[in-house]
Formats: sequence, C-alpha cells, structure tokens
Amino acid sequence: MKTRVLFLCLALIFSGTQVFAQLSKKEKKEWKKKAKEFAKNPANLKTLVETKQVVETDNSALKGQVSALNNDVSNKSAKIAELEDQIAKMRSDLTSTKAELAQLKEAPPINPMDFSKGVVFKVQIGAFKNKDLAKYFDNNPNFGGEATDKGEQRFTIGVFRDYWEADKFKKYMRDMGVKDAWIVPFKDGQRVEIKDVLEGVVADKK
Repeated sequence: MKTRVLFLCLALIFSGTQVFAQLSKKEKKEWKKKAKEFAKNPANLKTLVETKQVVETDNSALKGQVSALNNDVSNKSAKIAELEDQIAKMRSDLTSTKAELAQLKEAPPINPMDFSKGVVFKVQIGAFKNKDLAKYFDNNPNFGGEATDKGEQRFTIGVFRDYWEADKFKKYMRDMGVKDAWIVPFKDGQRVEIKDVLEGVVADKK
C-alpha cells in the first residue's frame, strides 16, 4: 500500500513537467524524501491533490476570462477603427462644405428679379399682327413679347418661378376675358416646350 502511495506521490510531482527531468541528484533525493513523507501521511497528499485540482480549475476559469477579455478588446479595437474612419469621412465632408461655403461667399449675390437664368413661366395673352409694343418691354420684366415666323407678335404678362402661381394668374386672365391666355415656359431666356420642363415641377401638386 505504501509503495503505491509513494508511486502516486512521485507521479503527481513529476508528471507533465520537464523541469524535474533536469534535477540534480541532490534535488531528486530531496524530492524522494518528500514523497516518502506523503506516503506516511496520505491526508497531506489528499490536501495536495485537492489543492492542485482547485488551482487547475481556477486557472482554467482565468484562461476563459482572459480569452473573453481578448475578444472584447478585439471587438472594441474594430469599433474604434470604424469610428475613426467615420470621423475621417466627416472631417473630409466638413472641409468640402467649408470650401463650398467660401465659394458661395465670394460669389456675387443673386438678383431675385433676374429671370434670364433657369426655368420661368409666363402667361401668353395672344399673338397679333401689326401690333408692335416692343417699346413697353424695356424695364418691365412682367410684360414681354417675341416675333414669330408668320410676322406675329406674341405678348406675355407675368414672370413666375412657380408653375402653379402662373396657372392661377392664367385663370385670373381668363376670368377677365382673355380667353386665349395660356402658360409658356422659358429656360435660360429661351422658349421651350412645356413637356421639357413640366416633369418634376408640378409632380408634387398632383
């Protein structure tokens, strides 16, 4: 019985460890002596074994915690990298916005009465021959006209950026007796077809 206990003691002390293989003769003698002491007192050996099991269990739990912490650190590092990318993009957008703002500040102010650019709508009240009212066009943006290939003069009243305001004014003109009043669009000062500019202008009102 003592021989088996002694063998167990030695196995517990030396198993799985390369350090003891390098012990000197003196050190081996001392450890054999300790093993004999355990053989004489199995209770101490039991305590040693139980302590070893507790330590191994704690060590395993700590390794699990370390692994979880490493994963947490890895996830947070990835999140930090993502946030840094977002910050870099936001800084780039901010720089672009500042540049655009600086250009806007340097640009000349827009004259709200300048209808030579963009899309505007006028209300044509008729086309007449032998009626030249061109002298009334100067300095009067709300009244205009243009000559046709047939020798007629088309006359328009009103200038509107909003199609529906032009449509309301057209109805007023018809109520006042101008039965042929209708809307004509202009783009950058040139007369265009209504279908070319109507899409997107009136869609929100349908």
